[in-house]
Amino acid sequence: MAHSISAKKRIRQNISRRANNRARKVQIKDQIKVFTAALSGGDFTKAETELRQVVRRLDKVAAKGTIHKNTAARKRSRLARRLNVARAAKAAGGAGTSAAKA
Repeated sequence: MAHSISAKKRIRQNISRRANNRARKVQIKDQIKVFTAALSGGDFTKAETELRQVVRRLDKVAAKGTIHKNTAARKRSRLARRLNVARAAKAAGGAGTSAAKA
């Protein structure tokens, strides 16, 4: 248990920061789920707008330091690749779901 005033303040700060970080990560996960739902539904225009929203959220959360900027870049890249693969599969006329997982 902390005894000094500064240590007690640090505990209070850590609690609030942990809550903020967890909320930010949940927001990212929720937006990725909406993107994935739009993508699996075959609605590419909605998926593209959702991808833009996810990218904005990832960049903001990375700027705050909740996640590392390379983690945000990696997630952004993988989501964009999923959209492009799904589009290519649809254009090729075919095996949409198995190719979208790549």
